[in-house]
Amino acid sequence: MIETRQPPECRAIFSGIGQSAVGRRLGRSAIELTLDACLSAIEDAGLERSEIDGIASYPGAMAGMEAFSGPGTPEVQDALRLRLNWHGAGAEGPGQLAAVVNASLAIGAGLARHVLIYRTVTEATAQGSGGRGGIGLSGSSAGRIGGSMQWMLPFGAYSPANWLAMYAQLHFHTYGTTREQLGQIALNGRRHAALNPQAIYRDPLTMEDYLNARMISTPLCLYDCDVPADGSVAVVLSDIDTVTDLRAHPVHIDAVGTAIHGRPSWDQWDDLTTTACRDAAAQLWSRTDLRPQDVDTAQLYDGFSFLTLAWLEALGFCDKGESGAFVAGGERIGRDGELPLNTSGGQLSAGRLHGYGHLHEAVLQLRGDAGERQVPGAEVAIAAAGGGPIAGVVLLTR
Repeated sequence: MIETRQPPECRAIFSGIGQSAVGRRLGRSAIELTLDACLSAIEDAGLERSEIDGIASYPGAMAGMEAFSGPGTPEVQDALRLRLNWHGAGAEGPGQLAAVVNASLAIGAGLARHVLIYRTVTEATAQGSGGRGGIGLSGSSAGRIGGSMQWMLPFGAYSPANWLAMYAQLHFHTYGTTREQLGQIALNGRRHAALNPQAIYRDPLTMEDYLNARMISTPLCLYDCDVPADGSVAVVLSDIDTVTDLRAHPVHIDAVGTAIHGRPSWDQWDDLTTTACRDAAAQLWSRTDLRPQDVDTAQLYDGFSFLTLAWLEALGFCDKGESGAFVAGGERIGRDGELPLNTSGGQLSAGRLHGYGHLHEAVLQLRGDAGERQVPGAEVAIAAAGGGPIAGVVLLTR
């Protein structure tokens, strides 16, 4: 008899989670926020710092983009006095959750037993001080720009808001998606944020508010764009053999998706009504026996609201082109709906933690620790991050 081999990522469990204060222009250093989150996650797991033998982050320290990248792993290792068997960080990979994927594979390969993973941003403070520019505007280098950027930056398209607006516009044109449908992503997030004391924006948001907001890049308005924030999220991934030693209820990684089969380009992707999430999602489902209908809550990237629609379609929660109809009215994606979506408020209301707020929320939901916004009986969750030519997704189970 041939024995089916479990994917190596299945050896990894979320043993601890932590989050610093999250807000607008906190005026605190990135390393301070990072250490708050990391120490909280280690304590939550019931571990000592001496037991952490791996560390990972996204994207790793990037010169000239400190507010975006946060501190590098050497700085955090030194501050925490860690003795490491494995470490890794980098901007190239399957989206922001690449650090989680890489850490799970390191655990599966036996390179580490407890890996600390963090994501830190201080973009709101940098924005307030004039230190946060668009792509091609940050830093001191004025070198030549290549690739697709040479066709976009000269025309003032400095932001992914501009690039993804073109994707969204094509989706509108091809499938009849409307602004009222797209607006449900923002309204749903705000309703959930009202129940999240850590969320940045918790006041009610109406469809009228949404439709009357200033346009950023047609069809994306102000409320379609996530909120630059200061904050840090950390998680500890541990080997499954350590479950009995941990303080919190473990949350298991069931599968990951990392594939990219299209061209790694914003403008040369073969189907501009979707993104790299298409391939990552397909790979995810090929590595598990679970199916979309088994998912109790989905925490899907909403750096821009169109990306959430793209993830809904890619993951099979609705058919291609039908995400607008799926979210229309908001009932299906509410906390008591068919697919409770972005239950922390998402990045549109809770703050731009680059997908790691979604991950933190997924673990809280599966532990049953989400308080007023808890999805009853949640046992399976998805956390997804990325857009354009980068994307990664993780399937979690209780």
